[in-house]
Amino acid sequence: MKIEIPDISALPRAAEEFVGAMGQRCVFAFYGKMGAGKTTLIKAICAALHIEDTVNSPTFSIVNEYCRADNGEAVFHFDFYRIKTLKEVYDMGIEEYFYSGSICLIEWPELIEPLLPDDAVRVSIVENADGSRTVEL
Repeated sequence: MKIEIPDISALPRAAEEFVGAMGQRCVFAFYGKMGAGKTTLIKAICAALHIEDTVNSPTFSIVNEYCRADNGEAVFHFDFYRIKTLKEVYDMGIEEYFYSGSICLIEWPELIEPLLPDDAVRVSIVENADGSRTVEL
């Protein structure tokens, strides 16, 4: 599935489309170069999931937990950019998050690729020459 985002004003619609395509899947791995818009897209997805908390990249904390206002379910947002070893990820109990049934949104998943569940959804974000973005699940 492809979602085209011509500009920032189209982000809420794109996020709603993304959420509509999530189905029962829980783990979403966002791939893209620095500045491609991973955090921006995840913020919009969280808004579409009825998260009222402030959503920001957990670059230093590694994981942020948000609560959905519509049903109280947890959503976990990971940023593995600063991870040095897989042991760090094991030590934080990553399997408990990934297999909890809660939505997990992951930035920089390439750094923990061997730990991703087999059914993780790979999400590619590409910045096009005109500044638009293409998101592919």
